[in-house]
Amino acid sequence: MHFLQPATWAEALEARAAHPDAVAIAGGTDVMVAVNFGRLRPARLLDLTRVEDLRQWGPEDGAVRLGAGVPYARVITELGDRLPGLAMAARTIGSPQIRNRGTVGGNLATASPAGDAHPALLAADAEVEVASVRGSRRIPVADFYTGVKRTAMADDELIAAVRIVPPSGPQQYSKIGTRNAMVIAVAAFGLALHPARRAVGTGIGSAAPTPRRAPAAEEFLAAELDGLWDSRAELPAATATRFGELVAAAAAPIDDVRGTARYRVHALSVMARRALTWAWSDYRNDSVREA
Repeated sequence: MHFLQPATWAEALEARAAHPDAVAIAGGTDVMVAVNFGRLRPARLLDLTRVEDLRQWGPEDGAVRLGAGVPYARVITELGDRLPGLAMAARTIGSPQIRNRGTVGGNLATASPAGDAHPALLAADAEVEVASVRGSRRIPVADFYTGVKRTAMADDELIAAVRIVPPSGPQQYSKIGTRNAMVIAVAAFGLALHPARRAVGTGIGSAAPTPRRAPAAEEFLAAELDGLWDSRAELPAATATRFGELVAAAAAPIDDVRGTARYRVHALSVMARRALTWAWSDYRNDSVREA
């Protein structure tokens, strides 16, 4: 196994172009598990830990540009106020050691349906910035996942960053697992309310071949909230219940060792209803930062 270790982003892209079969590694929380268990034997590893550009974040045209190598621990401590949904998701990931190593970029590159960051990114309408020696481009996160652990990236591309516009309303994230910590999600759900544009964002995890949104649920809720954004009136219980049903209907889960399809559908309906109730309560109480 050859080990490539570029020191700059330009060197990383050149190495990727020369060796498109190389497996990129940053935190290694997914790659090294696969290597250690014999499920992955790449001819080359492309280590990105020395590329400082990937470990930076900052404002960009009204959004936060989050470098692909920023670990979850820093998302929690440095971006909890700007990107609350993603920070909530990051708090559920593994142990402190995993959160210090694992990255959002790695979660995206692995593209597991159970990846914890995906529902929050989908709900927030994030964009994935990918690059190669040919140039860079942005992919809406909803279009990034093309199949089970497959993405829209070309063979010579690497993930540079994730671009997320800070919310104008509250965000929520829920995850169900077989225990409280260090667990792969049986099902996960992300919600973002966007009052500035009268819209709703959702994200479903571990309940379909790829992470996905629930478009019918988003459209239903946006219509229901149309007369409530300004008044901040109490949310009807029937609205929350129906929203949960539509979220569950958008899933396409399977039975596996972690849970049955039927349980996942039920769990999603409950998580969606609760997430909406909590988010609307936050919105009514002005407890979130207005963008």
